[in-house]
Amino acid sequence: MSLQLARKDFGNDFRWGTATASFQIEGAVKEDGRGPSIWDTFSRVPGKIKNNDHADIACNFYHSYENDLALAAQLGFEEFRFSISWSRILPAGTGSMNRKGIHFYNRLIDKCLQLNLTPWITLYHWDLPQALEDRGGWKNREIVNWFQEYTELCTTEFGDRVRNWIILNEPMAVAGLGYTTGLHAPGKKGLFNFLPVVHHLALCQAEGGRVVRRNVPGAYIGTAVSCSFVKPYTGSLRDTMAAKRADALLNRLFIEPALGLGYPADAFSYLNNMKKYMQPDDHEKLRFDFDFIGIQNYFSVVVKHSWLKPVLWLAEVPASRRNAPATAMGWEIDPEGMYQILQQFAKYKGLKDIIVSENGAAFKDVLSNGEIDDSERTAFFQQYLYNILKAKQDGVNVKGYLAWSLTDNFEWAEGYAARFGLVHVDFATQERTVKNSGKWFADFLKTKK
Repeated sequence: MSLQLARKDFGNDFRWGTATASFQIEGAVKEDGRGPSIWDTFSRVPGKIKNNDHADIACNFYHSYENDLALAAQLGFEEFRFSISWSRILPAGTGSMNRKGIHFYNRLIDKCLQLNLTPWITLYHWDLPQALEDRGGWKNREIVNWFQEYTELCTTEFGDRVRNWIILNEPMAVAGLGYTTGLHAPGKKGLFNFLPVVHHLALCQAEGGRVVRRNVPGAYIGTAVSCSFVKPYTGSLRDTMAAKRADALLNRLFIEPALGLGYPADAFSYLNNMKKYMQPDDHEKLRFDFDFIGIQNYFSVVVKHSWLKPVLWLAEVPASRRNAPATAMGWEIDPEGMYQILQQFAKYKGLKDIIVSENGAAFKDVLSNGEIDDSERTAFFQQYLYNILKAKQDGVNVKGYLAWSLTDNFEWAEGYAARFGLVHVDFATQERTVKNSGKWFADFLKTKK
């Protein structure tokens, strides 16, 4: 399916960029005073990462950032989202700063500005300092103070040149995958971890916003939530209620407290247990008036009722069982789901702008004669952008799109097996090759009007 899209249809003020994350691209994990993160530790546990991959070198972005930023500019992007490695600038998580780490991000920001790439900082993209995990990590309420100190440092050092700030990246994944199922770092398992971790993340989401607002005049502040349009497998009451519980967790859990609506216990009664972690004034402390919400949509989710899954009482029905088109990750390709989730979020009163802060797909790329014909990825971007444009034309205040990702990288538990980049990386040689999807973006972005 080929769609005719023109950049001008989105408007001259629509923002186009790519998104990255520090641990996935930087490498240099033991250089210039950086402390270990939970992902450094987790990736050394045999069997946790596919092929026992690790990110010691990753994309070597720490040393090759100038070339990679130049590539982003050459492809026509004007926004560059990156995250700060907390343990690179505060090796122990708190206390003494690492001036060499600060210097790296200053050079990175300055290079962005030199190339007319607007920098976007993500404060937390999953790589918690191991020193803080040793003190309880996200289960310890003291992390609100640790995060405040870290955010104060970032805004003090970088706020003179960076106006666009994302506080947290996909906090539901941190709580669910990191502390409940153990599939991500720090590898903790147990439902008893879930509620305190969620609450502390939500408190930090708001507190981080307040620190940025106080310290960075004219800041454009958001937070990035993973979103999946949820559909019931059948029209039965049980499947419908299962879908509502899944929607509460996947889409409502972090945006509603920020809007002053509290946790969505109306759809998932287990969240009533959050009261044991609430302290006086927490309802207000959870609130923050974000300038935008970052929507990160990769796939839709179909669920059914399941007696085998206590508490949630639901199970996902994967794309493979429904003969639905899917990426190499097994994620359903559902462009209309992007339209639906944008419409769903647009209904919130008090929500201002929406930025699609991540969207992309992994496919089995093949390098042949110096070229990668990733037509499936190009079609994916075209179809999802078509639905973003449709939502925009139908009144959704969506203001920008950040593709995931500029380069192939360390894809968390998938290691290097999953490739999302517009630019192919040979991880043995670090050679970059622009994929045909990247060339499509370059053509698409070439004409502004």
